[in-house]
Amino acid sequence: MSSAIYRFGRFDLDPGLGRLRHDGQPVRIEPKALALLCYLVAHRDRVVSKKELLTTVWSGEPVSDAALATGLRTVRLAIGDTGSQQQLIRTVHRRGYQFVASTNTEVAEPPVSTNAAVETSWSRDVIRFCRTADGTRLAWAATGEGPPLMRTANWLSQMDLERTVPEFAHWFEGLTRGRRLIRYDERGYGLSDWTTTFTLDEWIEDIDAVADAAGLDRFPLLGVSQGGPLAAAYAALRPERVSRLVLNAAYARGRIAQARDATERAEAALDLKLTLAGWHAQNHSYQRFFGAQFFADDTPEKWDTFTSFQRRSVSAANGARFLEEQTRLDVADLARRVRCPTLIVHSRDDPRIPLSQATELAELIPDSRLVVLDGRNHLLTADEPAWPRFLEELHTFLAEQDQ
Repeated sequence: MSSAIYRFGRFDLDPGLGRLRHDGQPVRIEPKALALLCYLVAHRDRVVSKKELLTTVWSGEPVSDAALATGLRTVRLAIGDTGSQQQLIRTVHRRGYQFVASTNTEVAEPPVSTNAAVETSWSRDVIRFCRTADGTRLAWAATGEGPPLMRTANWLSQMDLERTVPEFAHWFEGLTRGRRLIRYDERGYGLSDWTTTFTLDEWIEDIDAVADAAGLDRFPLLGVSQGGPLAAAYAALRPERVSRLVLNAAYARGRIAQARDATERAEAALDLKLTLAGWHAQNHSYQRFFGAQFFADDTPEKWDTFTSFQRRSVSAANGARFLEEQTRLDVADLARRVRCPTLIVHSRDDPRIPLSQATELAELIPDSRLVVLDGRNHLLTADEPAWPRFLEELHTFLAEQDQ
């Protein structure tokens, strides 16, 4: 498993291993204080409010501002900073705190055993940044070697943490088999600018910016979950850039957009209200239920891991905004304009996006093929039979254009 490494001054911080070192020597620090430091460093491009820190680092536990003050003192003591000097962590009056030390970021991979069934060709993944046409800063990275495969952003991502989460780590090994995978954090979350508004047009600009930064001219595009409609829209609007399209657990229309009558519109509106309430309140019971929709065949502990990852990747307000935008998303007309060969792969009993939405996509996109996998997970896990089947279908489909 890989982990991000942040280097500032004579310190290096590895959140995946839960380790802070000074000149190569371990620094002892209380776990909650270490989590606080990791969050501030990961979001060093902005001021983080007290409320956000208490909500994310303490996971909504009933604690006071005094707990945060104690945590900050512990962190500053560990890294040689003080409340008066503030050379590394700056207090912004009435707004919050910001990590201000010059920092380098890289994602280091452990050595791959020569006895492994599949060996990866990469050893280091460097996070880079680019700007969109409207000036928004995006984090992106290229992993592996070979022909390119770009993956659109989807709910949710954070470049420096993804590989430390077991539910996502296998995607990197699987997608980089003989390929160069380009991925990014969408505007509004992760290491990209936490803008508070986002539209389909802006998401299209995000893909343009990352593709340009990666030096891509024409490339295959993968869209998973909410990244699916975005990928389909991009393929329709940029036909000169997309050579092949792969959609997994995707849809053309969000729940509100696809409602056909008053009853369905009322049900969709109620579902959205409950969702927004659960996200704004960071309600643990709701977010566990939400996680169960993504990993139906996994344990409650896995749902909690997913919930924790979400809390670290996005603010409660932005999480709610993203979910609302997704329910109203409608790319059906654009899907009809897709002209590149398209592979659509969907789990038969996906509890979040029904199979009927995959069949709708297959009907809309002229040159498309639908493959149905046996399974209940919305996001495929490493230990389910559907995962190797998905990889086989994907790599076979992409290899057709390489011949």
